[in-house]
Amino acid sequence: MKWRIWLLSLGITLVCVLIFTFAATQVYYRSSINDSKNYLRVYMNGFSGEYPLNAEGAKEFSEKLNGARVTFMDGQGNVLADSLADGGMGNHSDRSEVIDAILHGEGFAVRGSSTVGKNMAYYCKSFDGGFLVRIALFTDSDWKIFANTLPTLLEFSAIIIALCAIIAFISTYFIITPVKKLAEDAAANSKVVSKYSELRPVAEILNERNRDIKRQLDEINKEKELAEKARASKDEFISNVTHEMNTPLTSIHGYAELLDAGGMSSEQQRTAYKTILNQSERLTNLIACIINYSEIDSDGLQSYEVDFSALAKEMLCALKPEADKRNISIAERIDEGVIIMSRHERLSEIFGNLVRNAIKYNKHGGCITVTLNSREFTVEDTGIGIAPENLDKVFSRFFTVDKSHNGKNGGFGLGLAVAKKICIKSGWEISVESVLGKGSKFKVKF
Repeated sequence: MKWRIWLLSLGITLVCVLIFTFAATQVYYRSSINDSKNYLRVYMNGFSGEYPLNAEGAKEFSEKLNGARVTFMDGQGNVLADSLADGGMGNHSDRSEVIDAILHGEGFAVRGSSTVGKNMAYYCKSFDGGFLVRIALFTDSDWKIFANTLPTLLEFSAIIIALCAIIAFISTYFIITPVKKLAEDAAANSKVVSKYSELRPVAEILNERNRDIKRQLDEINKEKELAEKARASKDEFISNVTHEMNTPLTSIHGYAELLDAGGMSSEQQRTAYKTILNQSERLTNLIACIINYSEIDSDGLQSYEVDFSALAKEMLCALKPEADKRNISIAERIDEGVIIMSRHERLSEIFGNLVRNAIKYNKHGGCITVTLNSREFTVEDTGIGIAPENLDKVFSRFFTVDKSHNGKNGGFGLGLAVAKKICIKSGWEISVESVLGKGSKFKVKF
């Protein structure tokens, strides 16, 4: 870039020098022509009738004029004598200075002479005797004057080149250094500041670019973290599914081998058949739960208005026998006409999972309070509660308060995970409050 600035400066300077030289040459040439015209008029004033209109008279007058060319012509432009030519010049009535002299009394012209082969300034004047006198001086053409100045121009150009090199070096230093600092600051991702008003817009652009890059890097890092979490979650999910499926499959396989081996009593066979049936049903339910959980994300069906009040009362009636088996009372605080934009089956899953868990993990003879209004839906129980260290895990897949999946409650740990997934997809908020040994309260805010 320094060389470009230097070459540009040099080129502009040299072009300006050439233009100036050409213009000065033209000015000098015009001034020289005007001076020649004045000199010729002065010379013409020295002519008198004492000079005969022949070759001797022309040469004599020329010597008086320090060698200026003198030509005598008659009133029609026929050459009578010339100080530089010996006759045979013919008629000059077609020369511009002669035409003007015949018509206006005097004429002036500058052109090359075919007789002497040089550029000359001509001044012609008409006298009363009916004859013309023309005086001419050698003069340089404008291009010859320009050519004569070339040596001086080259010397001057050499000086200009040296000055341009120095000036360009200094100017590029002051121009490039601030720009270079901007680039270094931008590369270091630090805030770019410039004291030069011309560079402040550039500094702001670089700062905005750095902010964009930082945002993009943050987004990339977040996406990377999410991808890592998704991978870890996928591995965990596969591990949990494998574990959950392994238990019923082991029972089914074991009892099937015993039945195949024979030697079992009728009572033992009935127990084996019942176990195989129960474990098959458990395996079927597990697969259905996993499929349902996986389909929530890809569920693209449209939501519609659901009368949650009517749905809640209907489901409580269906769940009451299960609560009665453990002597658990259910208190309803359900407002009428609570309309929710969702789907019947999704609200049924949330309501059923929360109420069933309240029954499942409640104490014998406990109670459940179900509250529903247009703002929220809560299920509060007097059950075993959740330890503080497990509160942030209850909505995780395959997590159960009862650590033995084959215990009396027999849950898969997917119910609350399904409820949370539906809430997130619907834009709702689900939370839990619990005291170990006293009960839990699950709340969904619409």
